Amino acid sequence: MTLIKSISGFRGTIGGKVGENLTPIDTVKFAAAFATWLKDQDEGNTIVIGRDARISGSMISSLVTNTLIGMGMNVIDLGLSTTPTVEMAVPSLHAAAGIILTASHNPAQWNALKLLNSRGEFISAEDGKQLLQIAEGDDIHFATVNELGEVTHDDTWIEKHIDAILDCSEVDKDAIEAANFSVVVDGVNSTGGIAIPAVLKRLGVTQITELYCEPTGDFPHNPEPLAENLTKISEVVKSKKADLGIVVDPDVDRLCFVMENGEMFGEEYTLVAVSDYLLSLQPGNTVSNLSSTRALRDVTEKHGGQYTASAVGEVNVVDKMKETQAVIGGEGNGGVIWPKLHYGRDALAGVALFLSHLAQTKSTMTELKASYPLYEMSKNKIELTPEMNIPDILLKMGEKYAHEDTNTVDGLKIEFAEEWVHLRGSNTEPIIRIYAESKSAQKAHELTERIKAEVLAL
Repeated sequence: MTLIKSISGFRGTIGGKVGENLTPIDTVKFAAAFATWLKDQDEGNTIVIGRDARISGSMISSLVTNTLIGMGMNVIDLGLSTTPTVEMAVPSLHAAAGIILTASHNPAQWNALKLLNSRGEFISAEDGKQLLQIAEGDDIHFATVNELGEVTHDDTWIEKHIDAILDCSEVDKDAIEAANFSVVVDGVNSTGGIAIPAVLKRLGVTQITELYCEPTGDFPHNPEPLAENLTKISEVVKSKKADLGIVVDPDVDRLCFVMENGEMFGEEYTLVAVSDYLLSLQPGNTVSNLSSTRALRDVTEKHGGQYTASAVGEVNVVDKMKETQAVIGGEGNGGVIWPKLHYGRDALAGVALFLSHLAQTKSTMTELKASYPLYEMSKNKIELTPEMNIPDILLKMGEKYAHEDTNTVDGLKIEFAEEWVHLRGSNTEPIIRIYAESKSAQKAHELTERIKAEVLAL
């Protein structure tokens, strides 16, 4: 089954059988359920929507828009946009909610409805449970002809998003412009191809090589920004003798960098570098999830702050950031959350802060990376089969490693003296994710392979 209904939204592959894939009928049902839930929240009847450039986006957008109109909701359609842009637009437009039509890093056959509350933040677990109950029931009432909603279109929000970033004093446009960076951008033929070159130009970067920046939705490689998918930009960075490469996922909430030698800066270190910069200006606390690198903890403590780990998931990170009054946080997948701007992963803000840091340090990418504690991470996964039960697997693995320091807040994390491994079921794919970190790439890889073999042997 490739339809996933979770508290974070509705995600599935396009086409196929109703109830098993993200078909037009399922799309309409989920959009109507969200509108039904919103009416009980008494936040108003305006919803902001935006989408990435994937091929199914126009169809899904039309289905969602017309369903919401049929429910008596007014729609502000941002068109081709980014997840963080929609997150910023919702509260600015005093909307009741937002819907981002994107399957993030998933391949082209996937799409999704990602749901935001009136603050422009992903809905809570409790709200998600209520919504799922509505979607599974049949108590949905559409509006009469005189109560139909309306749609307006507004394609100005990426520029407004960039305006807000440049208004922040932490963004050092003068230093970036003076550095005269040469940058290669991989926009994976989605909306990052619109947004990232735009923010670079506004920051004063004039040497920009655009790679896959046409928003056609024809992803030229697997859209997840991992090293194995980024061979082309690595080659171009080296051949152009560029200072760095910038890569985002289709909805532009994940950010990773390529160093001048063509090697990955490491998506885990995106947040580490940005945090190091911001904490040097404003000491404070940080948060990342249980699957993120220990390097953030080290950098935070260097600046006199306190680091806290949350359960995996942007909602959980945001909740913990609010609880600890963190000045910066995010996830090890290249997700940077800067509360000064908004509580959402934002690659545009991440680019501006990272380049400010790089320009002020006057270092190369490799020199900057070498200034941080060295950890290497290995990310693996196990494709689930129908007979595999995640809770049972985690319980058995926990019993096997009961003599080690374990954490069951989110899946199972096993802490060893110099390394750790984290197993958890994905909220967006039918897989078990396995993350491990150690002092060398080989040791981290060996750890994930060992744990994967042990799981499959259960």
